[in-house]
Amino acid sequence: MSKPQETAVYTHGHHESVLRSHTWRTAANSAAYLLGALKPHMRILDIGCGPGTITADLAALVPEGRVTGVDRAPEVLEQARATAAGRGLTNVDFAVADVHALNYPDDTFCVVHAHQVLQHVGDPVQALREMRRVTKPGGFIAVRDSDYAAMTWYPAVPGLADWLALYRRVARANGGEPDAGRRLKSWALAAGLTDITATSGTWTYSTAEERRWWGGLWADRTVASSYAERATEGGHASTAELRAISAAWRRWAEQEDGWFAVLHGEILCRK
Repeated sequence: MSKPQETAVYTHGHHESVLRSHTWRTAANSAAYLLGALKPHMRILDIGCGPGTITADLAALVPEGRVTGVDRAPEVLEQARATAAGRGLTNVDFAVADVHALNYPDDTFCVVHAHQVLQHVGDPVQALREMRRVTKPGGFIAVRDSDYAAMTWYPAVPGLADWLALYRRVARANGGEPDAGRRLKSWALAAGLTDITATSGTWTYSTAEERRWWGGLWADRTVASSYAERATEGGHASTAELRAISAAWRRWAEQEDGWFAVLHGEILCRK
């Protein structure tokens, strides 16, 4: 069994504005690249499951199998359990775990999945080695991560470029890699994976409702979440600067021609 590794600080935390984003995620909008590989009998490990919306979707797709959702934060797992229970799912369970040192035997799972995880960990290559270790021969390692430097938007509202530069500084100071999406294939190769299908996917926010939701959650996250605390405590931004960035997000959300795209890297690896 691998030894636990020093891991990064999770930049976002679990403020309501963060969970507002996480609970929007589904298997369809966040793991479409994986779904064609699923079979009803499969046993799946969902790493960094958060509030469990993707986990529950995966469990519904493998009715003869089982899904285990794991996260480092015990408090968010209570919400995940409630999500699964609310859907009447009986083939799903949850546990606390560190992706650098998973407490499961070799060759346990048919699929090991991680969505928006590797950008936040201290050693993504070690994480992928662990994911590979607990995957059965012939099984799949499925990883999707956003790439902040590749995010783009319109119009160029003053302040959003400041947001992007600040977020990338804070994330790296916390030990993560915000531009993880473009690095997934490289990390997988370094972890010893060879049968790798690398793709990409996007989230796009453009309607009035989507702009209010996306702009609003980032406006709130910028001033009221763990990310805000780490930005100020780390000397990366003042409270006044965070307020200005928050206001920029709300201005962007009000633009009728507003458009924002999030690019993700994806890898589906066969063991």
